[in-house]
Amino acid sequence: MSYNIFADYYDVLMQNVGYKERSDYICELMKRHNHEFGITLDLACGTGSMSMQFSALGYDVIGVDLSTEMLSVAKEKPHKNIEYLCQDMCELDMYGTIDVTVCVLDSINHLDSKEDILRCFSSVSLFCDPEGLFVFDINTVRKHREVLADNTFVYDMESVYCVWQNYLDSDSKDSRVDIALDIFTENEDGSYERSCEDFSEIALPLEEIEELLHKAGFRILDRYNYMTTEKGSEDSEKVLYCCAKETK
Repeated sequence: MSYNIFADYYDVLMQNVGYKERSDYICELMKRHNHEFGITLDLACGTGSMSMQFSALGYDVIGVDLSTEMLSVAKEKPHKNIEYLCQDMCELDMYGTIDVTVCVLDSINHLDSKEDILRCFSSVSLFCDPEGLFVFDINTVRKHREVLADNTFVYDMESVYCVWQNYLDSDSKDSRVDIALDIFTENEDGSYERSCEDFSEIALPLEEIEELLHKAGFRILDRYNYMTTEKGSEDSEKVLYCCAKETK
């Protein structure tokens, strides 16, 4: 999917995400698997906050996102050692191979179907170094059905007010949640301007995710309960996969 209006408010609404903690976590997992970072692809990089964390550690980073609006925000930030490309994550076209691909903030869930997830995994695999790593997080079926579900969340920030409404399609095989954002910003005269953004997320059983990874040419090194080193499972709300490109 391609954010449009949401791009203007994304960093404000996501300011408590903790990008440094997430990048530190991924770096620790790299050490657990005895892997040093080379050229790093930040897949679905959004406004570049995670790309900047890896760049600050001295890594050469390529940030890819389909949203020109998101990338415009990213390019306004300091981006030493970062190259931003507007590409579909299912149809990557890199100049060469990539050592580590990182995809966070449940971006895989934003793909529209099981077939698109396989296309994404295959595209990452195509440009992955032999024994290169693919690290990504993903919301579980449990999170979609029990946490997001039909719930509404309100974000009352100093500069923006956002109502996030979820609608679970209980009949769908992919635990699809349709999401509607209503974003309110205050004008100088005290009136409010309303903007809307709609998108969907899907969640597949972990067994199906792992079948797709194998089809794409990856072997799974480990599956973690997110932000821990404990084993991730269907009971987790979010899991992180650490995978390596199969060598023939």
